[in-house]
Amino acid sequence: MVGNLFIGIDPGQSGGISWVERTIQDGRQVNFIYAEKMPATEHDVDILFKNLRAKGMAIKCIIENVHSMPGQGVASSFKFGRNYGFLRGLLVANRIAFDQVSPQKWQKQLGLQKKSKEETKTFHKNNIKAKAQQLYPQLKVTLATADAIMLATYCSTQNMAVEPNPIDSNALS
Repeated sequence: MVGNLFIGIDPGQSGGISWVERTIQDGRQVNFIYAEKMPATEHDVDILFKNLRAKGMAIKCIIENVHSMPGQGVASSFKFGRNYGFLRGLLVANRIAFDQVSPQKWQKQLGLQKKSKEETKTFHKNNIKAKAQQLYPQLKVTLATADAIMLATYCSTQNMAVEPNPIDSNALS
């Protein structure tokens, strides 16, 4: 399939992965968007990336640039960092070009309000979910997929270089 694939990854254990497939049909640009919560196992994530690569489209990925937060426990920070590093490693292993973007940057670019000190995390996440549902009424948006959907949207709207699929250009050896 000829086209571009834009991936957004919310790397938390309760995060998700979303992708926009952009193709030309009958002379006009068509976008299809997909989203799923973070696959249950590391193997499942690897299979998902392999399946996305197999589409043969040029790919660009955005992974949310996140870090531990004050008040997070040591064990949860370690688990979060391990998951984030694993995802980055899988992207490299699957030859998927990616950039990192802070939540503040993508949220501002997409017209989402910065989380205020008075607002709860849940309230802020529900605002992101509502925006994603407004943009994509055909999708079942959940708290697990909302950030990933918006990250894929951000990725698809940026003028970033889209890496050709090495499978297409016989670059894999």
